[in-house]
Amino acid sequence: MHRFRRQLMALLLVTGMLYLALCALAFAAQRSLIYPAPRSSPEALRARPGFGTVPLATGLQVDRFYLPAPPGAPTVVHFHGNGEQLLGQQGMGQMLGDAGLGFLAVEYPGYGASPGSPSEAGLYASAEAALQLLRDEGVKPEDIVLSGRSLGTGVAVEMARRGYGARMVLVSPYTSMVAMGQRTVPFLPATLLMRDRYQSQDKAPGIPIPVLIIHGEDDDVVPVAMGRELGQRFPHATVVTVPGAGHNDVLEQDGQKEFARLATFALEGG
Repeated sequence: MHRFRRQLMALLLVTGMLYLALCALAFAAQRSLIYPAPRSSPEALRARPGFGTVPLATGLQVDRFYLPAPPGAPTVVHFHGNGEQLLGQQGMGQMLGDAGLGFLAVEYPGYGASPGSPSEAGLYASAEAALQLLRDEGVKPEDIVLSGRSLGTGVAVEMARRGYGARMVLVSPYTSMVAMGQRTVPFLPATLLMRDRYQSQDKAPGIPIPVLIIHGEDDDVVPVAMGRELGQRFPHATVVTVPGAGHNDVLEQDGQKEFARLATFALEGG
């Protein structure tokens, strides 16, 4: 009996040590998982029309793509997803420009050709620097429409919490990065381990601006239930779920019907 107890205690000790080691590994590797950070060379974008840089308070500069709005028209400030980079936002900007809108997208530290390492604080710093650029360009606060896709929805929500933007569009949003961590690795204590938390669901009740949420019903990365739940937290939100759409194709479904919805909301607020 005593021998069995000793063996059981030894097994529990080894299991506990392995679990703690797994937690330590997850804690150390989490940013590489959250931010896969595609890279490109500076030459790939900085000589192109509309591309430039934005200085950060840290002394670094991140890249941006800016198409000024026609007189009196809003400007969409877009924050891309975690597997994207600034270079891939050019098409969206040109399409919104064709719809009569301005467009500004900013790169995250450590993404594309921008130096640094991505983090929640670093993404917020890039976003706020881009919004300050618009202020310096004379764009009125009421003419700014925040936009985020996937990871970028957490950035857009934080900028709205800080008082930027007259309207906001969230495409495939999550409720929080902690909830995403719990969904991805349910056997680990994500609440204790997550460094970058993006707590959009906690911020939403204090954001009074109109919000449009677009989410694919077949999204297997961020479940549509998160988009619906987040929509219930904002005081003024419209949630549109798209049958047959996944995580990366929701705006492109049905002849880009949802992209047109985004543009109309940005232009008219409805």
